[in-house]
Amino acid sequence: MRMKLPDKVNTIIHTLQSHGYEAYAVGGCVRDSILGREPEDWDITTSAMPEETKALFSHTFDTGIAHGTITVLLDRGGFEVTTYRVDGKYEDSRHPKEVTFVRNLREDLLRRDFTINAMAYNEDDGLVDIFGGLEDIEQGIIRCVGDARARFSEDALRILRGVRFAAQLGFGIEEKTREGMRCLAPTLQKISAERIQTELVKMLLSPRPDMLRDAYDLGITKEFLPEFDRAMATKQETPHHMYTVGEHTLHALKNIRSNRTLRLTMLMHDLGKPEKKTVDEEGTAHFKGHAEISRRMAGQIMRRLKFDNATLHSVEKLVYYHDYRMPVTEKNVRRAMNKIGEDLFPLYLEVRRADVLAQSMYLREEKLADIDGVEALYQKIAAAGQCVTLKDLAVTGRDLIAAGMKPGKEIGETLNRLLELVIEEPEMNTREKLLKHISL
Repeated sequence: MRMKLPDKVNTIIHTLQSHGYEAYAVGGCVRDSILGREPEDWDITTSAMPEETKALFSHTFDTGIAHGTITVLLDRGGFEVTTYRVDGKYEDSRHPKEVTFVRNLREDLLRRDFTINAMAYNEDDGLVDIFGGLEDIEQGIIRCVGDARARFSEDALRILRGVRFAAQLGFGIEEKTREGMRCLAPTLQKISAERIQTELVKMLLSPRPDMLRDAYDLGITKEFLPEFDRAMATKQETPHHMYTVGEHTLHALKNIRSNRTLRLTMLMHDLGKPEKKTVDEEGTAHFKGHAEISRRMAGQIMRRLKFDNATLHSVEKLVYYHDYRMPVTEKNVRRAMNKIGEDLFPLYLEVRRADVLAQSMYLREEKLADIDGVEALYQKIAAAGQCVTLKDLAVTGRDLIAAGMKPGKEIGETLNRLLELVIEEPEMNTREKLLKHISL
């Protein structure tokens, strides 16, 4: 098999080779090249010791020299070059206590996580595939290098990474690898929230966000998202639904575009349902007030997983309003835009649509027609530039003070009153009309 390496990668490899060292592109860049995907970055592995590599290039910096990694800079591009190594004992299910540099490529590849990530390539030797990575790519399989339990014992994050790779690539997970995941899932407790978050988001943004079902089946979500496990076990005895809360969530994730805020919203939007579930005398389930509980839980989960505040606040608001409905009139849509926010309102419409498409067929056409009506009015309001927030109001606090109003609480109250007026009657949003109105 032949593949095209970037010129700068070849330059680094050839420089190392010309001085008597082995060097290969390795890992994800090789995997992605075989799959016809554009690698995000190119990693190089070599038999040269870190100091030997540094001596061959004029511009380098120590990325993780204790683990054999230095970055070579070529024309403002950075490439990580790592010495062949074997890892010592893992004491925290994440990092080896020590590493030993070696001169043998096979030993280096043996320490890697999955066969599809344990291939190396250079132009002289072609593809070095000791553990069957190419065959696993052809068969669409995620398989550990060597013993699965040993690999997951070394680094528990590999458990979640394996499911994430399956979601991104559309692969299945080999049975012994699955068993290793199931057995070692509790060790995910030792992994930092930031790393869990990164893998979760990558999975959610993949073409198969519903691989979260596999994570649930393998006991993985129990360790960092137990709220989802409870949702998977909560039935919805109502004509509006045909799945458990969790299965509905998985279908909703598939029904919405790959956007970080949207996918997180669909993951969180119904997590409050188990807490609010009641069943009436006819055996019909109700979940009154679940939106507020879901909003609160979304905030708790995202803080626990160390999400940034901007994403957290957007998701909280969309979760809270995910089932907000209104009469399909311009006035009510303007009021909804004010409540939800102009920036989030288009996302709110996508959330509502994905939610409906993950429900039963009961009244589906009517529900979608309602959303279509709201969207049409939103487009009309936005195109006309109608005012729905204070920032677009034709008067400001300074205008009110200039008109004779004393600074203080009354200014804010008056502006909000004028905004309510303009939401009801958009034609009132002129400076002259509003100042005349407050003088009455």
